[in-house]
Amino acid sequence: MAVVESALVAVLLVSVFLVVYAYALYPLGLWAVASVVPATTPRWGRDELPEVALIVAAYNEEAVIADKLENCLELEYPESKLDVVVFSDASSDRTDDIVRSYADRGIRLERIEGRVGKTACQNEVAELVDAEVLVFSDANSMYEPDAVRELVSSMGPDVGCVVGELRLSREDDDVEGESIWWQYTRFIKQHESRVGSVVKGNGAIYAVRSEAYVPLPADAISDFAEPLSIRSDGWRVVYQPAAVAREHTAKSVDAELNRKVRITTRSWHTLAQYLHLLNPLRYGKFSVKFASDTVLWWSTPMLSAVAFVSLGTLAALTKSLLYVVPFLAGVGFLLFGLVGYLLEDGRRKVPTVFHVPHYFLVGNYSLVVGAWNFVNSRNVVTWETANESSTKE
Repeated sequence: MAVVESALVAVLLVSVFLVVYAYALYPLGLWAVASVVPATTPRWGRDELPEVALIVAAYNEEAVIADKLENCLELEYPESKLDVVVFSDASSDRTDDIVRSYADRGIRLERIEGRVGKTACQNEVAELVDAEVLVFSDANSMYEPDAVRELVSSMGPDVGCVVGELRLSREDDDVEGESIWWQYTRFIKQHESRVGSVVKGNGAIYAVRSEAYVPLPADAISDFAEPLSIRSDGWRVVYQPAAVAREHTAKSVDAELNRKVRITTRSWHTLAQYLHLLNPLRYGKFSVKFASDTVLWWSTPMLSAVAFVSLGTLAALTKSLLYVVPFLAGVGFLLFGLVGYLLEDGRRKVPTVFHVPHYFLVGNYSLVVGAWNFVNSRNVVTWETANESSTKE
């Protein structure tokens, strides 16, 4: 019995430490390092602004595409240096007709047949445009007037990619849990950028130096794989929080689940293609970031399950309050998430005490499903429009 208990304690301690490290110690470590590193703000090294191609992803976006195009036309960037291109991944609604109606205002449509997926479309359009900087956006992402200018301003000589900031609207009782999550990820990106490069992009708003752009496999998730490819080639990937895009969140957590599963499935497949970035001899501290912010963090649902089972087993074997109390706390958290699930119908605001555990558990569930799809060699190339207002991968 003593041997079994010792083994369970060891498993529990290791799994809990790894989860705590991923969620808390890694961000705190970044903050500590960034606080002693001199702040450097990379800037475009030329007097004149570069020519920019703003590339908008669309599939069946008739509900929002006109608003997006009006938003593009209101950007504070020289008209002669901004080329707005919308690619339609074989849309079957009125998206293409709406975009064509803006042709006389300088916006052009590139319709791509075959439903080849967002990444393949981006590759094709990147070859068609002639600009020094490529800015990628989703159809439901509304930019602040100075967003493109802020992206470009951060593209210093050694910077190949600039990731902007996505802010989620709280109107109409949108999903609070996702807003909390974005605040957390902003903190991580800000401090990763301070000490080198960020690990993850954001499909809503990011810019790539055209000479640094890397064509990607169709099954790669572009806003994750592109920054990794650019970093692999020796460029920096930085975060510019002043370049702001805004989106409405989904009306309910469950409405986001299919999108999250699609994202995590593709992300696991993409991750497997960039394991070379874990080599600290070549990539230095970026390898630590990649291992912490991606490989380990995406493993936290499985690690948490191991910890929970170990804790429950120890509680049953020893009856010690040392194990019983935290196990019951874990059970309570799961029950609060279950209540959040039962209350969540998209028509009312769920109390935060139930909503946040539900949102957290849904996110972890999507990571598990994505990992399971990866293990079983299942992937998702195309994307669907969620709630008639989302083109996120």
